[in-house]
Amino acid sequence: MALTAAAPPTAKPTVNRWLQLVLGVACMVAAANIQYAWTLFVPEIQKTFGWDRAAIQVAFTIFVVVQTWLTPIEGYFIDKYGPSRVVMFGGLMTGLAWIINSYATSLTGFYMGSVAGGIGVGCVYATCINNALKWFPDKRGLAVGLTAGGYGAGSALTIIPIANMISQGSYAQAFFTFGLIQGGIIMLAAIGLRGPAKGEVVYSTKVLQTRRDYTLREALRTPVFWVMLLMFTCTVTGGLMAVAQLGVIAQDLGVKEFQVNLYFFAMAALPFALMLDRVMNGISRPLFGYISDRIGREKTMFIAFSMEGIGIVALGYFGTNPWAFVILSGIVFLAWGEVYSLFSATAADTFGSKHIGKIYGVLYCAKGFAALFVPVGNLLMQATGTWATVLYTVAVMDLIAAFLALAVLRPMLKRHHAAQGNVQPAGVLAHA
Repeated sequence: MALTAAAPPTAKPTVNRWLQLVLGVACMVAAANIQYAWTLFVPEIQKTFGWDRAAIQVAFTIFVVVQTWLTPIEGYFIDKYGPSRVVMFGGLMTGLAWIINSYATSLTGFYMGSVAGGIGVGCVYATCINNALKWFPDKRGLAVGLTAGGYGAGSALTIIPIANMISQGSYAQAFFTFGLIQGGIIMLAAIGLRGPAKGEVVYSTKVLQTRRDYTLREALRTPVFWVMLLMFTCTVTGGLMAVAQLGVIAQDLGVKEFQVNLYFFAMAALPFALMLDRVMNGISRPLFGYISDRIGREKTMFIAFSMEGIGIVALGYFGTNPWAFVILSGIVFLAWGEVYSLFSATAADTFGSKHIGKIYGVLYCAKGFAALFVPVGNLLMQATGTWATVLYTVAVMDLIAAFLALAVLRPMLKRHHAAQGNVQPAGVLAHA
């Protein structure tokens, strides 16, 4: 492969892009609870109506499928109307989703709330990630990591208030109150969002990035896209199952009510684990994104995916110990959250940013495929009588993805860029 020095930057980043990043993070924080606080509501819904747990969790699957599989369509509207309008509509639907849940008295009602929530969060998530990728090609891993981190860690701010409101016997009130708050914050922040004008961005000097903007059709014709889709599906499955099932797993392992005493405060193991997991999930996205800006995306993927796989195996083996449950679930989330910064940044590096809304939108559908395994996890646990079977299965998928990152994706990306004659930044030579 011919290596050439990087061309000097032709533009200077503007201060305005950091405001855009802050607004995007605020939107993601407000949208996070629909996914990450759901596990708190499941036991209460089951207690109130007596429905089968797997049937209730179908609502979570519907939410994730709608959120992810509509992303390519939302990418079209982002390109056509800009980020502000799309996020504003997303905020409206996000708030409406939990209001619907607060009045729901049937599974159909909760399923309808999941559809509304999937549309709303999909609009917010896809647009804010898209905007970060476009404004920060020189710091793509960090910027998209901070944005995705807002979604991963955002619910840490409200886990305890929501849990307290639910424990007081009013899960419906929690749905209604926080639905209004979350939707309102997103709609206000959306007013200031905009995309970069031509000449407002610079490229990285350390990560190989294309200077050509691929269309969605062109991206779908490349082998590297399908390898990334396979890896994304493998890695997101384990973490997504943990997000939806952590409360149920804690209950079945007998550690849900155990009091974690840190001398200066005490808390039940489950809410403590959820709070810690949200923080670790949020930290992982900018942390691994920043690392990937320095050592490359594929090496970072290998490190993170290996950590996740090993952590899930340990959770299955030691999870009946309350302290181990808390610590290991935190490790799993630390190693899982980065998938949303690494794959989006890699996609933009590979295919350009002009059509990244549509391209990453299709790639993000991997999360929808993974969500189909959430109810299957319940069924597999019921069939085998243990969560260990489920956890070991998804751990193997993580380790496969770690292997693919170095053995398949890394050489494939080098060939992809070489075939297009892309510029090789001088800083890449040290990491080749």
